[in-house]
Amino acid sequence: QVQLVESGGGLVQAGDSLRLSCAANGLTFSSYAMGWFRQAPGKEREFVAAISWTGGIKYYADSVKGRFTVSRDNAKNTVYLQMNSLKPEDTALYYCAADSRQVGAAMKNSNYWGQGTQVTVSS
Repeated sequence: QVQLVESGGGLVQAGDSLRLSCAANGLTFSSYAMGWFRQAPGKEREFVAAISWTGGIKYYADSVKGRFTVSRDNAKNTVYLQMNSLKPEDTALYYCAADSRQVGAAMKNSNYWGQGTQVTVSS
């Protein structure tokens, strides 16, 4: 079955960087767009970033544009989220999603999700 496993979260200070990874198994990775979403306590899950099947198209939420970079390595079946200049408001559980039909914020309806990795940014 399809498995998405996130890693790389942690506790950091404002201004620090983190790189999240999401390793995929059980699917033809290069046939799936990959996305990152996050959910803070008491808030709805929100779109963060997404990357197309070949990596040629990327989308970002306005709140992370210029600070976060999404990338993928199809040879390793892995998608990454490089997060720089982290802010306390970036604190959330970060999820990756896989979708064979669409890329971008619409991936909120994707069938495949990981369990999430916690990112906590202290001020």
